[in-house]
Amino acid sequence: MPQPSHTVGSNVIPLLNLCIGDAFDATVARFPDREALIVRHQQLRYTWRQLADAVNQHARALMALGVQVGDRLGIWAPNCAEWCITQFASAKIGAILVNINPAYRSSELEYALGQSACQWVICADAFKTSDYHAMLLDLVPELRACRAGELQSARLPALRGVISLAATPPGGLLAWSALQARAGETAPGQLATRQASLHQHAPINIQYTSGTTGFPKGATLSHHNILNNGYMVGESLGL
Repeated sequence: MPQPSHTVGSNVIPLLNLCIGDAFDATVARFPDREALIVRHQQLRYTWRQLADAVNQHARALMALGVQVGDRLGIWAPNCAEWCITQFASAKIGAILVNINPAYRSSELEYALGQSACQWVICADAFKTSDYHAMLLDLVPELRACRAGELQSARLPALRGVISLAATPPGGLLAWSALQARAGETAPGQLATRQASLHQHAPINIQYTSGTTGFPKGATLSHHNILNNGYMVGESLGL
């Protein structure tokens, strides 16, 4: 059988052989009451314990929506606490997070969602001059008349629904607060079982290139890629 091709650099500092969720949980256990996330423009502060509570809640809620290992979950938003929570929550359940550039116009958004076969999208309501809700409803008019998780789109057949970070999104979009409320449908043990089943070399993220000479290309990264990239940056900076 063909084997994955990769380059191996210096091994003076051993790489971490962990999934993102397991590394996150280990840090929570070490520093539960230290600050983990500060989002100044939202006036939000989380300790590691509080961040873990939010991450696990949203991971269970995404499982309640039917998100499976390997499903694509797009996120289209500027920097915010929900972005960070989504990244860790999706990693814990094995969903592949698709980073969508906040500056994308409708045609670029359609390409990224279609090319990655996104099943769900989490979006802000707007960013600068872009009205995300209006752009999505124009691209997927079927959203207006569907229940969350039951979307059938002609242009994006893989897409099942959209979750909005807005307090009161248009009809057809599931509010972030309504997503939170579904966490109770998934037992903590089910999340633990899902997390334990994941492999560190499984794909967990798709990042699109700028596409200066054509359409953007989706670069697929694993738990191992992302975790060790962050780890080695920290080592290089002496953190």
